[in-house]
Amino acid sequence: MKAVILAGGLGTRLAEETGLRPKPLVEVGGKPILWHILKIYSAHGINDFVICLGYKGHMIKQYFADYLLTCSDVTIDMNDCSVTLVDTGSGTGTGGRLRSVAKYLQGERTFCMTYGDGVADVDLSALIEFHQSHGKAVTITAVQPVARFGALGLEHHKVLEFQEKPQDEGGWVNGGFMVLDPVAINAVTNDDEMFEQEPMERLVKEGEVQAFFHHGFWQAMDTLRDKQTLEKMWEKGDAKWIINDKVKNGNGGAYKVNGFQ
Repeated sequence: MKAVILAGGLGTRLAEETGLRPKPLVEVGGKPILWHILKIYSAHGINDFVICLGYKGHMIKQYFADYLLTCSDVTIDMNDCSVTLVDTGSGTGTGGRLRSVAKYLQGERTFCMTYGDGVADVDLSALIEFHQSHGKAVTITAVQPVARFGALGLEHHKVLEFQEKPQDEGGWVNGGFMVLDPVAINAVTNDDEMFEQEPMERLVKEGEVQAFFHHGFWQAMDTLRDKQTLEKMWEKGDAKWIINDKVKNGNGGAYKVNGFQ
C-alpha cells in the first residue's frame, strides 16, 4: 500500500521556521517532522510514499537526494523503501495536489494519506482494516486534541481544581492519517480546491466518509509552541509517536525499523 504525504503548504503559523525551509523539514530531535511521519507508516509495513511538494519543495528533494536535479519528478529506491517526490505547485490546494499524483496511484485498491506536519501513535493496521471493512471511499482518523490552555474545575464561583491542558471534551476533529479509495480523487474538480472542504463535503453528502476514532496520542505541529512541545517530549525520551522497535538512548528516542531508516 502507498501513502500520500501532503507537504506543499506555506506553514505561515510557523513562520519562525518556515521562512528558511518548508514545514515538513522543521526538525524535532534533529530529524525533520517528515522523517518522523515516514517512520510511523514504515512501522506498519508501509514503505512506498508519494510526497506532494510545493513551497520550497526543492529542499525536500535535496533532503532525499541533494545531487539529483530538482526540476523533475524523482523516484528514489532506498533498500525496502521507495519515495516519489512530485512538484505539485506552490499555490495548489490539497485537492489539486492529490489530483496531481493520481497517476502514481494507478492500480492501488486503497492508499493512505496524511499531512506533512503531524504525528500520532495511530494503529495504522487497525485503521486500514476498518476502512476495508465498511466499503466506503474515505476513512478519516478522528481525534480530540489536547486543549491549548489549562482548564478550571468550577462550582459556581468556587475553583475546585486546575487541569493542565486536559483532553478536549468537545467535538472530534480530522487528525489526518486517512485511508482512501482512488475513486475519492474524482470528488476534486479543480486544482484550487482544498480536499478537506468541497471535495470532502461532496463525499460526506454521498455517504462515503467514515471515522476511525483514535483515543491515543496526536499532535499537529502548527506553531512554534507545538514544535517546542514535541521537542521536549523527544528530549525526555517520551516521544509517544514512536511505536515499534524503539531503541532508547540518552538523547531521546532514536529508533529503527525495516524499511525507512
